[in-house]
Order: sequence, then C-alpha cells, then structure tokens
Amino acid sequence: MKAVALTRYLPITDPESLIDVELPTPQPQGRDLLVAVKAIAVNPVDTKVRAPKDQVESTPRVLGWDAAGVVEAIGPEVTAFKPGDRVFYAGDITRPGANSEFQLIDERIVGHLPASLDFAQAAALPLTAITAWEALFDRLRIPAKSLAPAADARPATILIIGGAGGVGSIAIQLAARVAGLTVIATASRPESEQWVRALGAAHVINHFGDMPAQLQAAGFASVDYVLILNDTDRNFPAAAQVIAPQGMIATIVENAAPLDIGALKSKSAGLVWEFMFTRSMYQTADMEQQGKLLDEIARLIDHGTLKTTVGQVLSPINAANLRAAHATLEAGHVIGKIVLKDF
Repeated sequence: MKAVALTRYLPITDPESLIDVELPTPQPQGRDLLVAVKAIAVNPVDTKVRAPKDQVESTPRVLGWDAAGVVEAIGPEVTAFKPGDRVFYAGDITRPGANSEFQLIDERIVGHLPASLDFAQAAALPLTAITAWEALFDRLRIPAKSLAPAADARPATILIIGGAGGVGSIAIQLAARVAGLTVIATASRPESEQWVRALGAAHVINHFGDMPAQLQAAGFASVDYVLILNDTDRNFPAAAQVIAPQGMIATIVENAAPLDIGALKSKSAGLVWEFMFTRSMYQTADMEQQGKLLDEIARLIDHGTLKTTVGQVLSPINAANLRAAHATLEAGHVIGKIVLKDF
C-alpha cells in the first residue's frame, strides 16, 4: 500500500522529512477495523512528533491522526461496524497513523461518517472535535445542555484562547450552540476574527494584547471558564487573572516552565489537562466513549448545529503535499483545518 512516512526526524524543509513509501497492507485482528483511507487532516501533534531529534527509525513510521474512509475488513471481535461502512476517527498515537492507504483502528474510537459530509469535510473533524468535547464536557464539566439559565441569571462565560485554530473552531461551536455559553474567543487578524464570529463567538479579543484589560473593556470582570489552546506558558498568567472564583481552566498544550498555580488558590479555581489520546493510550474502561462522541458529533453536523472546519484541501495525499501542510501549520497562521484527500 502507498503511505507517507519518516525514518529520520528532520526540519520540514528537508525533502527527506516525509517520504513516499510502499508498505504491506495490515490485517485486522480482535476489535480492529481495516479502513481504506480517503482523506486525512493535519494537526499540531503531527508536527510535534515529526520535530527534529536524534533518532532513526529502523522501519518507516507513519504519522497522521485524523482520517475518514471506508471499512475494508473487520477483526473477529468487531460488533459495531461492517465492510462498506463510512467512518471517521482520530486514532491512537501508540499505533501507525492514518497517512497510508489502509489503517488498522480499534472500533471503540471510531464514529460513523456524517451523512451530509464528504470524506474531506469529515476528516477535518475527529481529533479537534474529540479534544474540544472532552475539554468542555469531561474536563471542565460544563453541562452539555445548559441552554436555560434561571431568569435572573446570566449565561456562563468562556474565554477560548486560540479560537481560529482547529480545536478552537469546534470548541466555539460546541460552547455556544450546545452548552449555551457566552463565548469570548481570541484572534489576532481580521480574517481570523471574522472566522470565529461566524462560528458563534459573541466577543473577540487579541491574545497578543492585554487580555484582562480587553475583557474589562468588553464588560467582563472575569469569566467562568478558560480554554487555552496555544502557548500555555504565555497565556496561563492572564487566564489565572481573569478566571472567576470557583472557575475552571483547561489547557491542551504542555508547559515548558513551571506554572504559578498558587495564583488559583484564593479563588478555589482549578486547572485541568485535556489529551485526546489518553483513552486509547491507557485502554481506559470508558474508551468507547470516543466512538459515541463522534457519533454525536455526526448527528449534530447532520442536524445543522455544527459545521465542518475545513480551511484548505490539498490533493493527492503524498509526501510533497504533506510537507507543505506541515510547513503551513508550523508557520502558525492556519484558520480551520488543512485536509488532504485521495492517494
């Protein structure tokens, strides 16, 4: 089968950083599906895993953790899917990725493709939708149906730092349209501000400016929730300053230096992490929740509550286009998701 892989960890400007290869087609066992991959999306995790380091792989390593395709074959223990089913999923970081014609994936973390989307549109969704959903509803514990506050109560507020990226683009929609929150998103360019407003952000501030001052100017002395989607080290101090007493902060980005979480003590505020590979990495008892979550995302897409977040589509799926996608992502100015389709 065709695949895009690496054997060395090199700068993306090096043509050997991602290469076209031929690999054996794997065979499904246990609860695995063998999926014929039709479209993939690129995420920051791809560039982080591929980042330069002194390591050489003895066999080609396939990356990629967003895919849509068709079930080609199933393992003997599979119960929820059959050959021919259209599916989408984010995968398991401990196994070979989706940048190949065929991929093995545990059925518990797979969803049925939204009927209203094509493969490219669907491939933009899984990793970011799972991350955003888990961050909002599992980690921050925001009620998913809190659409009817008491008559004298204001809707809860959330600050989403990095609103125009892949996770932010879904998180804004879920927070505004499913949880009924007042969403304040950050964006630093006119086109990204327009993007987040269209997705449901009621207010927009610039994450490169004084965020507490901008929130005050918009009429918010504090916010009930903060979701940090880029540069935890730089953004945590502002998040700790603006979080309301008994509020919650979630981040998906690892910190490079110690965080001053003591700033949260007097507020009885909390900090939680979201890592969407936790369930598959640790084979948690609730691992199947990711498949159910994706089916719910598909339902919300088909009902018009949510929309796909494709920003750019490249074709075909090959090393040259994947290197271009990685380079664009590393430049830091992506709106929505970069998708590749068709081998």
